Amino acid sequence: MLTDLPNILTMSRIAAIPLLVLLVAIGGPAADFLAWAVFAAAGITDYLDGRLARERLQFSDFGRMLDPIADKLLIAATLMALVGFGRLPAAGIYPAIVIMLREILVSGLREFLAEIRVGLPVTKLAKWKTGFQMVALGLLLLGAGGAHLIGLGWLPMAWIGGTLLWIAAGLTLVTGWDYLTAGLRHVTAPRPSV
Repeated sequence: MLTDLPNILTMSRIAAIPLLVLLVAIGGPAADFLAWAVFAAAGITDYLDGRLARERLQFSDFGRMLDPIADKLLIAATLMALVGFGRLPAAGIYPAIVIMLREILVSGLREFLAEIRVGLPVTKLAKWKTGFQMVALGLLLLGAGGAHLIGLGWLPMAWIGGTLLWIAAGLTLVTGWDYLTAGLRHVTAPRPSV
């Protein structure tokens, strides 16, 4: 179970977090490029672990538990590093707060609903939100210096990443509301007497 490739990929996302934060702390073009590369590799593992689990029929309770935790840890650590080291564009703290609050809300809802044996499936819109979020954070990590190293220094990375982060925050509000209303339906539904 722990040695199944999908679970190893999921655990690698968590293991990448300290390196990612260290690279953001170091700063400079080379460190920014490497932070982007680590984040991109972690994002690819997020795609691959689920795909490989389905293809190989290597589903496990451990993997189902750890995958969303790894995702949330990666996103939260990246947002906190970008905020803490002043790497977000002007007013970028606001979409970061919205994204963090939504992640906490959904985690809490899932935990409660699991106790009453109700699942909260991921929606297509939530997957789009994740896509915008990952691209935005990747571009913000790469920054102008890292982009310059790969010949993209002419692109306004902070503006593009910041704009995509605002779009992700908008999608976050919509999907968070959808999850909240779905969860509340189960909370307010009459329960059968025992």
